[in-house]
Amino acid sequence: MISTDTKHFLCSVADGIATVSLDRPERKNPLTFDSYAELRDWFRALHYDDDIKAVIFASNGGNFSSGGDVHDIIGPLTKMNMKELLAFTRMTGDLVKAIVNCGKPVIAAIDGICVGAGAIIAMASDLRIATPEAKTAFLFTRVGLAGCDMGACAILPRIIGQGRAAELLYTGRSMSAEEGAAWGFHNKLVPADDLEAEARSWATRIAAGPNFGHMMTKTMLAQEWSMSIEQAIEAEAQAQAICMQTADFERAYHAFVNKEKPVFEGD
Repeated sequence: MISTDTKHFLCSVADGIATVSLDRPERKNPLTFDSYAELRDWFRALHYDDDIKAVIFASNGGNFSSGGDVHDIIGPLTKMNMKELLAFTRMTGDLVKAIVNCGKPVIAAIDGICVGAGAIIAMASDLRIATPEAKTAFLFTRVGLAGCDMGACAILPRIIGQGRAAELLYTGRSMSAEEGAAWGFHNKLVPADDLEAEARSWATRIAAGPNFGHMMTKTMLAQEWSMSIEQAIEAEAQAQAICMQTADFERAYHAFVNKEKPVFEGD
């Protein structure tokens, strides 16, 4: 069972749905060295927990995340040597890898500020629900760095297109909620008062589905970008044949025959 006794972010589990959020609302939920590392390890462990069917990465106090903490991260980075800096950038990238490879659909529920590494977490999630107040920005060039951070140059163009991604990554400007919805970054916009309930509704629907099948879908979504069409079709043939061996596939068949709604158990 995945741990909910986390030190550097909030975590709860109910009905097979894990909800996590950063917990420094007075500073718009910045990330620290410790929260990066603990989130990375938590998402890695999630891969082996069959009791969790879906994850909500929630906002807290009206904001998602302001990214890396200026005082706790950016200041110390200016004093590190190259080896230490590379260890840090690899750790932050490992968080994205852990989210992508956790085997569970991840829903980002975005309110208010969602910038820097916070925008990356939203980008790495499978689905994004936002409020009209959400402002998303990849701020790396604003602090003198490149826009290619934590997989942004690989993943963001796949979501919103090369030209739009290039604009955001070069300028560091905020993408409004309306732009995000029009460009396909946000799956849906809802009022702030409805954000938590809407994210849970989506997570509940996903959790009730064939969870082994969801894991396979997430795996294929991540892997097929580096495949040819021929390789992807063959990989999906193998993945689907594996899924046809599950009891959930047989349950769905019997439910259809009996005009019932299937109850999936993830095996």
